[in-house]
Amino acid sequence: MKISVRETFGQWMNAVFIAVSMMTLLFASTAYADGSSGSMDLGSVADNVTNTFDSIAKMITAASYIAGLGFAVGAILKFKAHKDNPQQITVGVPIALMFVAAALIFLPSMFEVAGNTLFGSTSGYAGVTGITDF
Repeated sequence: MKISVRETFGQWMNAVFIAVSMMTLLFASTAYADGSSGSMDLGSVADNVTNTFDSIAKMITAASYIAGLGFAVGAILKFKAHKDNPQQITVGVPIALMFVAAALIFLPSMFEVAGNTLFGSTSGYAGVTGITDF
């Protein structure tokens, strides 16, 4: 029985998609405006959506690290399987898994570098400044 990289990667991506979908549903309840103060204005909705995006970013970061470590362990196991039977598992499979693991582990730092490149290191949330109450 020969398992291709495409099938293995497809199974992993299905599992990651299901996990991300479930976590998004768990964090989605914080996107609604806080009704405890009795007022529900656009500013409170925007603040809650912004906080939800922060939670989703943390979830994607954690999922990236976990998936990267999983792919690294899978690559180590495939290297051992290749050593035991080189005709069954080609050496390209564990090498591809190692590249995917490295990409997933360094994905959060790439997001930070890309954000600093596009928006600068002093970027923040958009808003109105300089308004004083009378």
